[in-house]
Amino acid sequence: MAALTDSTTTVADLKTRVLAFVRARDWEQFHNPKNLSMALAAETGELMEHFLWATPDQSQAIAHDPAKRAKIADELADVVIYALEFANITGLDLAIAIDAKMAANAKKYPVEKAKGRSEKYTEL
Repeated sequence: MAALTDSTTTVADLKTRVLAFVRARDWEQFHNPKNLSMALAAETGELMEHFLWATPDQSQAIAHDPAKRAKIADELADVVIYALEFANITGLDLAIAIDAKMAANAKKYPVEKAKGRSEKYTEL
């Protein structure tokens, strides 16, 4: 099997692969929105732990440190896998959800007001 890459793998491919993994282990019985959202939050915390107490510059260095990069990638993969499985069990189409959210964000953060600024849309 060829290696998966972002440029050659679709979201549908990833969702199918995650679902097959889950079904092979009979884990769907444990996967409900509550449990998966909690697992997603826990894994996000584990990803954040790598950068705890680091300055922004230090966090960039940590993210590119070869000794830490594999562990960070593992945590990011866990976050995405749980998000994909959440989409699977709720029947959410990620592409539609992302497209809708990006459209809403474009209205809340128009380029002419938000470019180069970090304030929340209510403060622009």
